[in-house]
Amino acid sequence: MSFIQKFDLWSAEQQQAAREVAARISESELATVRYSFPDQHGILRGKTLVRDAVSGTFRNGLSIASSLLMKDTAHRTVISVFSQSNSTGLSEMRGSADMIMVPDPTTFRVLPWAPHSGWMLCDLYFRDGRPVPFATRHLCRDAMEALSARGYDFISGLEVEFHLTRLEDPRLAPSDAGQPAVPPTVSLAHRGYNYLTELNYDQLDPILDILRENIQELGLDLASLEIEFGPSQVEMVFNAGKGMRTADDMVLFRSAVKQVCRRHGYHASFMCRPQLPEVMSSGWHLHQSLNDRASGANAFIPPADGSSLSDLARHWVGGLLENAGAAAVFSTPTINGYKRYRPFSLAPDRAAWGVDNRGVMLRALCAPGDRASRIENRVGEPAANPYLYIASQVVAGMHGLAQRTEPGPATETPYDNQCPLLPQTLSAALDALERNAVFREAFGDLFIKYLIEIKRSEIRRYELEVSEWEQREYFDMF
Repeated sequence: MSFIQKFDLWSAEQQQAAREVAARISESELATVRYSFPDQHGILRGKTLVRDAVSGTFRNGLSIASSLLMKDTAHRTVISVFSQSNSTGLSEMRGSADMIMVPDPTTFRVLPWAPHSGWMLCDLYFRDGRPVPFATRHLCRDAMEALSARGYDFISGLEVEFHLTRLEDPRLAPSDAGQPAVPPTVSLAHRGYNYLTELNYDQLDPILDILRENIQELGLDLASLEIEFGPSQVEMVFNAGKGMRTADDMVLFRSAVKQVCRRHGYHASFMCRPQLPEVMSSGWHLHQSLNDRASGANAFIPPADGSSLSDLARHWVGGLLENAGAAAVFSTPTINGYKRYRPFSLAPDRAAWGVDNRGVMLRALCAPGDRASRIENRVGEPAANPYLYIASQVVAGMHGLAQRTEPGPATETPYDNQCPLLPQTLSAALDALERNAVFREAFGDLFIKYLIEIKRSEIRRYELEVSEWEQREYFDMF
């Protein structure tokens, strides 16, 4: 009996998809298939197999080193895999023992920019068939199943900003290597501050059209391409999807954009606030609503009595606001991302909600009879792990539903009110997460401890670095 059969790891839908994918591969000219899993940072990692080896992966998956889950954003292993008892307490990961990547055949695609290559997402399991507790796709799926048990489906749409620059020097000299390596040298693709102008869009049309074509060929539901406010900043917006699909789409979208741009002499960065002159921070606005599974209706549509929110949406917003400080670790997981939380910047700096107001954290876009009624959370950075960001919304929202949490009145002055400030640093967000019982119960003590340890190690490394500001401030003065 195969590993996948023994532990019943595929649904009926996945079993059918596996048969269809196997037939498609055998009838095609594909030479390789890339198997990817999203790591703790939302970065795709995995292996590439030649086509003759694919059939074996549909029986037993493929092995991969568990130490990949113990690394920070510089790919440094920060949780020991060789100590007798590391901080995770999991003997299954000691010595960088193998995990099993089990492909999800429902995610199969042919990569349009590399047409000899197929691609699939994978889930991580231990050899005894248990899900790896640090695999964030499992956590997101668990959150969706908990919401489904309450009678609702999570509907969300992506609105993602990023910086699209011309690649001048990839910095591939041996001296440029390291953990992290020297970043590439780039130049602007547009000079900025002409928000949504036709002229700037046309300057980027050659590369944007290449991106559009590849994104649509992947089956991602792209709705619009836009010129954003800052230099070399663009935005792409996607139509809404159900459940975990939005997270799957986001990791594929980011990877696709970076790969296609690099092949055409451009560099795409989903870093929130790059060190570019006159830069504007990039955000990831997550539009969200709930569908009633029994009726199929949008449960966020407000009644025709003048209310801004339905009762369900009101409590959902209450849960998001109450847990916003701790959830910042999931929506804004990098040190850099907190440099976006500035007043009067079209980014939030406190846990507030308002009606069609772009300065608040939660922007309510709801109207009686409007089937697209939704809440736009403007807090996230585009570098967030999509599975954790989206799962955190579901967990916090469900807590609001269970507790019938009230969000308080809407604000029209997003940067001048008494609402709690969002964490100003990643360290403060981690402190809030350590105190938060809601996420600890949903994700488990082990995962929360693990994630905090990895992020604290990044902070320690950052604090030991001498910055340009310090050099300017002190070197000549003292």
